[in-house]
Amino acid sequence: MGTSVQVTPLCGVYNENPLSYLVSIDGFNFLIDCGWNDVFDPSLLQPLSRVASTIDAVLLSHPDTLHLGALPYAMKHFGLSAPVYSTEPVFRLGLLTMYDQYLSRKQVSEFDLFTLDDIDSAFQSVTRLTYSQNYHLSGKGEGIVIAPHVAGHLLGGTVWKITKDGEDVIYAVDFNRRKEKHLNGTVLESFVRPAVLITDAYNALNNQPPKPQRERDRDFVDIISKTLEGGGNVLLPVDTAGRVLELLLVLEEHWSLKFLNFPIYFLTYVSSSTIDYVKSFLEWMSDAIAKSFETSRDNAFLLKHVTLLVSKSELDKVPDGPKVVLASMASLEAGFSHDIFVEWAADVKNLILFTERGQFGTLARMLQADPPPKAVKVTMSKRVPLTGEELIAYEEEQNRLKKEEALKASLVKEEESKTSLVPDNTSDPMVIDTHNKHSSLDGLGQHGSRFRDVLIDGFVPPSSSVAPMFPFYDNTSDWDDFGEVINPDDYVIKDEDMDQAAMRIGGDMDGKLDEASASLILDTTPSKVISNELTVQVKSSLIYMDYEGRSDGRSVKSILAHVAPLKLVLVHGSAEATEHLKQHCLKHVCPHVYAPQSEETIDVTSDLCAYKVQLSEKLMSNVLFKKLGDYEIAWVDAEVGKTENDMLSLLPLSTPAPPHKSVVVGDLKMADFKQFLASKGVKVEFAGGALRCGEYVTLRKVGVANQKGGGSGTQQIIIEGPLCEDYYKIREYLYSQFYLL
Repeated sequence: MGTSVQVTPLCGVYNENPLSYLVSIDGFNFLIDCGWNDVFDPSLLQPLSRVASTIDAVLLSHPDTLHLGALPYAMKHFGLSAPVYSTEPVFRLGLLTMYDQYLSRKQVSEFDLFTLDDIDSAFQSVTRLTYSQNYHLSGKGEGIVIAPHVAGHLLGGTVWKITKDGEDVIYAVDFNRRKEKHLNGTVLESFVRPAVLITDAYNALNNQPPKPQRERDRDFVDIISKTLEGGGNVLLPVDTAGRVLELLLVLEEHWSLKFLNFPIYFLTYVSSSTIDYVKSFLEWMSDAIAKSFETSRDNAFLLKHVTLLVSKSELDKVPDGPKVVLASMASLEAGFSHDIFVEWAADVKNLILFTERGQFGTLARMLQADPPPKAVKVTMSKRVPLTGEELIAYEEEQNRLKKEEALKASLVKEEESKTSLVPDNTSDPMVIDTHNKHSSLDGLGQHGSRFRDVLIDGFVPPSSSVAPMFPFYDNTSDWDDFGEVINPDDYVIKDEDMDQAAMRIGGDMDGKLDEASASLILDTTPSKVISNELTVQVKSSLIYMDYEGRSDGRSVKSILAHVAPLKLVLVHGSAEATEHLKQHCLKHVCPHVYAPQSEETIDVTSDLCAYKVQLSEKLMSNVLFKKLGDYEIAWVDAEVGKTENDMLSLLPLSTPAPPHKSVVVGDLKMADFKQFLASKGVKVEFAGGALRCGEYVTLRKVGVANQKGGGSGTQQIIIEGPLCEDYYKIREYLYSQFYLL
């Protein structure tokens, strides 16, 4: 049998709920993504709570709430303690996203699902990997290799490749084929014929071809400019540190080109920290940004036209007039965007510009309906200081709690002091043999009794001690010819310790606090949350433009056909989109397509048979290797036997090996061979899909280049021409490009 693979969706199938999937590979349980939504509904996490204790590793694919929002809650309440793996941007930006989520809610509610300490604790267990880095698991996961690859969509976004015994399991959701200003496109198409591919159907029904990037950006800026020139304000509800980065670059570029003077504000609790981190992630971005920095040291995120704000009060202080505000959250459920929407929605001159579909059941999704509602009910909440009788009652309660804590502490101290008075004859080095009747203390006489009282308060020597002295422990150490032997690990600064300054709230690269974040956390003024429901008349313009950064339905189908997995698992998408993509893939991609329900376990174990065999020393001593690039290859004739441990082993043949046909190993690219022949002085050119060499000889590739789904077929190289000196010379050059076994 092949590698055993089971997939169990925990959330996010046949709907647009957060993403969370259990993937078991030979008994090793991966939790891939641990998402939550902006409503923070604990009922969504019930399936996760039932399996959290069995999880061996967590893989995170994107730095937004839908992919990692439940991680702090799961680690605090469900006992999830497995190591977590992600890229560096997913770790850093995901941390800031959770800070922003917590701070946004703490301002308007008694939010208690998780704390800032819970967030820090959850992210301290993250191991950061670079793109294409093969990370070998150990212990229970021995033999499994994980590797993150470029997904697009969000900075640090990951397509996870999990390999065991030569079989690949690919997890690819929310990927983007197109290059953008700050991101390269996905590398998903570089994988061909994996054993299992897990992907989403989120955009399966979106078959509208995307506009060219220049045209889309121009339309985006024109709509904003028109509103500003008409005296209106523009609100863009955005995520904390995801797609907002692309929008900032688009606005920054067009403001520079058109010399626009309208102010742009980026408003989140962690906006300055976000940009500071992003400035250091240029190697994770598009080739254009990396090249620009290499040649001119120009950092794309040194924003000249965007002002970073971290509190609503700062926005209230800016001069009146048309402005653009990018504010979190994108769902309008909480955060600054919610409050600004309530203020601006009633003015017909203003524009609310959505750049991504709102999460299901949120205010943003409601406003994106066609036609949009003319009025919506919203809850406005704010935190106010306690006054009068409420403040007196609060202080009395706090004093009562302090007295209870002080009483408990005094009782504990009393118990400890009683314990210390009891002599411990087994471990105290001052204790002598109690059977010795002639204690040396008696010999001290009057002077000795006087000096016994000269002791530090709290030190009570046992009655059987030789003298009133403090215990002394000889701390011996090992020495060698070079001096004292030290442990190098004692002098290594752990990554977790180095990250402590940056892990503080809103901490930027210098360890400073965002002002609003710090003031909210450090403010100990007694307060309460007051709420009231409002009906907001929606008179402002509501426009949706697609800046989600996901591949459209046609691109998704094309990519799946090219990758051509042996088995395909569909997750995350509406029921209609999931069923549509399933039927398409059954016809055009592969015969094994699964779309499991929540908590339904499907077995996608490969039909291939794989065996582990040991190469015996007798066999290997007679094998001749030939170098092929970075590898060495050889032909082996052997018979299968068993070792003393009952493990399969390849042994030398007991009879002479039968002759075998020669095997040609290598992959010839005609363009490379053309250059090789030219370097040898042969006149060569492409003509009609063939390579003409000299006057008489022609080389061409024939055979099926691509099978259904993009798999590579068998190809042959035909050499044509009369038997002449050139023919034999070129044939010799051709043979030199291959290895003969």
